[in-house]
Amino acid sequence: MSQQQPEKIQEPIKYGDVFPVQGELSGKPVAPKDAATMQTAENSMLGHTEKGFAAAAMQSAAMKNKSAGFVGHEEINAEAGVTIKEKELPGKLIITESVGDEVVGQYSHAVPLSSGRYSASQQGDSGGGITIGEALEATALTAGKKPVEWSDAAAIQAAEVRATGRTSIMPGGVAAAAQSAATLNARATREEDKTKLGDILTNATAKLPSDKPATRRDAEGVTGAEMRNDPNLTTHPAGVAASVAAAARLNQSHK
Repeated sequence: MSQQQPEKIQEPIKYGDVFPVQGELSGKPVAPKDAATMQTAENSMLGHTEKGFAAAAMQSAAMKNKSAGFVGHEEINAEAGVTIKEKELPGKLIITESVGDEVVGQYSHAVPLSSGRYSASQQGDSGGGITIGEALEATALTAGKKPVEWSDAAAIQAAEVRATGRTSIMPGGVAAAAQSAATLNARATREEDKTKLGDILTNATAKLPSDKPATRRDAEGVTGAEMRNDPNLTTHPAGVAASVAAAARLNQSHK
């Protein structure tokens, strides 16, 4: 029994057809790599892709454009990259997704006031609370002699994303250094030749262009990244996820 093929579109689906954007971006077709980048960004920031968010809309448009031959599998039209930012307000969380400088979606999630998220963000506004960068520096003390593995690199990348709101790895940043170290360590045969967490995370705050107090949501995202990339699906008891979680707990307790 043959499956019915989806009807091919006659014109490419552009960003302006999917989102209320203007300027040069509005006339560009949505490409597969664009959608994949947004999907990665949502996974990094939110822990999953959300139905009704930008990644799902971009994926649908990109698949139709590719099927009709308007774009190639490796084509990228969102050269400026994508960003996802969270803003915590009393009782709700505002999530803003952008392609380049153009906002493509803004969503509101209700959160209980008792969760401690808002109190942590209030501390951030007033300059208080332990930041994600400081939690990374704490890891250099608690697990500084641990060789960098893929799970560590994933946790550090998730922490950098949540601290800065930037979903792409920044050259010269802690995430880029961690990924390079994990790659080299996988090839190293002697333990003494491996790069350690302390080598990467000492002075981590200076390597972050922006920072923020750690919240429970940040801790959940970093923990999920570390677990997903660990062969045993666990986190190190004194590693990156543990440090961010400890910072989030302290920030919540000091309301």
